[in-house]
Amino acid sequence: MGVTEELCATDAYATSCDAAVEQVTDGGVVLDRTVFYARSGGQPGDTGVLRWDAGDVRVVDTVKEGGTLLHRLEGDPPAVGVAVTAEIDWDRRHTLMRTHTALHALSAIVFRDYDVKVTGGNMEPGVARMDFELESIDAEFGREVQDKLNAELAADRPVRVSFLPRAEALADPDLIRTKVNLIPESVDPIRVIEIEGLDKQADGGTHVRSTAEVGHVRVAKTENKGKAFKRMRIELV
Repeated sequence: MGVTEELCATDAYATSCDAAVEQVTDGGVVLDRTVFYARSGGQPGDTGVLRWDAGDVRVVDTVKEGGTLLHRLEGDPPAVGVAVTAEIDWDRRHTLMRTHTALHALSAIVFRDYDVKVTGGNMEPGVARMDFELESIDAEFGREVQDKLNAELAADRPVRVSFLPRAEALADPDLIRTKVNLIPESVDPIRVIEIEGLDKQADGGTHVRSTAEVGHVRVAKTENKGKAFKRMRIELV
């Protein structure tokens, strides 16, 4: 059985594709190709539907287990060998893409203007949090960052996907900042998301084509979680 071709790695705007069922397990259905994104790096897995001549079934989550991409279903699966159409819940995915691009812009601004690195993050459609190695944080800092973030998003910066040979990626100081060396050695080339003139990160997630597509973002909350552990929550307006 081959590895599932993940179409969203190169085209985040593909909403459906034709595929064949390669395997059915207790954990879900394996397809030969898919538009579904598997939960990873703080981005939730896609939901949607699989359709075939004899029926359809809801996909309630998409995950990877041992490198295998599984479509988790709510209902009876199609049989092995059946031709299906895989279709994601596009509105949900597009909101996640906007949210994810906003997080990259946020981390870039905090690093550029305050020389502070990100230590963690998580997102749901339209809302997200990011953790920083900051000594202090308050509402005023949140408003300041919010203004800078919205200015950068409004600048309509192109967002590009590229694939770099591992050795080249490891030699790039911009990518080292995002701990590219923590990516498993088996991953080569490394997928890179670049926001033109603002940010460059090794990243497997889905993003919009331009920062303007994100829209306006609000810093909803700033939290002190401990020494050098500060959290910022954002939401799409």
